[in-house]
Amino acid sequence: MAHTAATVQPAMVVTTNNMMMNQWSSGVCDCCEDMGICCCGFWCTYCLMCKTSEDFGECLCLPLLEICFGGIIHPITLAMRSSMRERFHIKGSIQNDCCVATCCPVCVWCQMARELKARRHNLVVINPAVSTVHQQPQAFNQPPQAFNQPTQAINAGYQPMHPVNTGY
Repeated sequence: MAHTAATVQPAMVVTTNNMMMNQWSSGVCDCCEDMGICCCGFWCTYCLMCKTSEDFGECLCLPLLEICFGGIIHPITLAMRSSMRERFHIKGSIQNDCCVATCCPVCVWCQMARELKARRHNLVVINPAVSTVHQQPQAFNQPPQAFNQPTQAINAGYQPMHPVNTGY
């Protein structure tokens, strides 16, 4: 039996349950709203920064550049906050982002981690049913089926030229 790969990909629609408003889900100083994130930010700041960066779709090690290039202004914190604000259409300004990133960068990372967590829990993924043909997975260490069994296409047109004499 011949298998074909899917040629039609289903469309995916992503919506939110309550149409997230264009505000942060929590304030910069609302660290006690999620004690797990708060404790991680306090005891292991760079772990929280790297996890949040990865959850946002950025490089896991991006926040570690803050060690090299940070100073009074924390460029990675500022870039991540403004990028998150833009992606989620949250009201604010680059000046506000700069002020909070300069005053309390750990609180900003905690806020961003809470924001990602809140938005992840509010997503509804709608995947319409599409009839597709999927290719059967092959077992490990077995040759491909094309070499193992003749395909239907080859067998369909095969007709022996002379009747086979079986001796009966």
